[in-house]
Amino acid sequence: MEELISSFPQQWQELIGLLLAPIVWIPRTQQVLMDFFMRSPSMWVTAAKCVLLLLPALLAVMALWCTQLSVYTLPFRNARVHFMSAMLLAWWDAARATWLYWTGLVRCVAVACGWMLVIVGFLVRLVVEALRTVATMPFMMTRVGQRYFQPGVPWVAFLALVLWCVLEATVFSHVLFPAVTDVLTRLAETPEPARPTGVVLFVFLLLLVMGSFACIQAMIDAARTRQLRYIAQMIAIEVFVGFFEVMFLYREIVSALLPWLAEQRAGTIVVATCGWIGVRGLTWFLFGQYGTPSMIAFLSRRPLTAEGTTRAAAMARGSWWAGPLEDFRRETEWLHAASDRMLEYLALPVLHVAAAAVNFAMIFIASRQVFDLPFKGLDEIPESRSILSGLHLQARKTG
Repeated sequence: MEELISSFPQQWQELIGLLLAPIVWIPRTQQVLMDFFMRSPSMWVTAAKCVLLLLPALLAVMALWCTQLSVYTLPFRNARVHFMSAMLLAWWDAARATWLYWTGLVRCVAVACGWMLVIVGFLVRLVVEALRTVATMPFMMTRVGQRYFQPGVPWVAFLALVLWCVLEATVFSHVLFPAVTDVLTRLAETPEPARPTGVVLFVFLLLLVMGSFACIQAMIDAARTRQLRYIAQMIAIEVFVGFFEVMFLYREIVSALLPWLAEQRAGTIVVATCGWIGVRGLTWFLFGQYGTPSMIAFLSRRPLTAEGTTRAAAMARGSWWAGPLEDFRRETEWLHAASDRMLEYLALPVLHVAAAAVNFAMIFIASRQVFDLPFKGLDEIPESRSILSGLHLQARKTG
């Protein structure tokens, strides 16, 4: 600006300087602001300055140019009081837009952090649910799984019962394996038993232990329905099962644990019988009475649901993919709504500053502002066509 004044003749420089006095200091202010933003010790400081202060600084420069240039137009304007009032209100809107810009940035950061926490929590729940789904997928893909994965099934007791049966079968297999192999080698007249002998023995003993619990359950069901004939049959079967387990399984364990009692067969049988009754009683009252119906239903392929649930209620749950699909649809709708809100949170602070700058320019040109600040949402921002039509109507009315 000083170079421009010095380009005039000497006798005109003082007059030109006086005429340009309202705006001669603005370019120097712009240079100071440019040096402030460009000269920073690090890129992080530069980024912080640009994010926090660049748009307010540009708005201030725009407001200064429009305000100072309007000084030259005051002698030629109509309704000067209205024009000066509009310019003062534009400065008020500029200050409010700057404050809304900063608060909008704070709100965006807070909302982004909150959504990040929500998304992280959702991802954690999604991973856990995916792992659970993958673990149960082989069962859920079959008809048997769809029947058995029902509410009300005592899975803890069922798994405890199965593990206990496997444990008993393993212990009995280890204890009886030498005797069984000796008998088989003498019967087959071979030096060594076949390799599958241990597996077959384990499976046989596992079915025997599971059948023992099934006999107890059948006897209790018969007692509840007062079927005396069936009760007598189950008692007889349970006596035979108990006799077999005591004589061939528990007696061997007692002999191995109490060698000094092995010579007294009666004492060994009594201790083995007490052991069988105690073990069966403890396991039955702890988890056997809850897990045995599930085990029988699993083996017989019968559905086992909680009392009060009906087949219609089970069918109402629909296919296995209906629940995840509905969750995916709801999450997609939430994501679209959240993206629209986030766009609004990011756009409103910048649009407030830009609208305030446009108001300054329009007041300088047309003596009226076009935007009513602040915006409460993106839907409150008028389209350019409606703004132009409003300006044309205002011009005809003034003329």
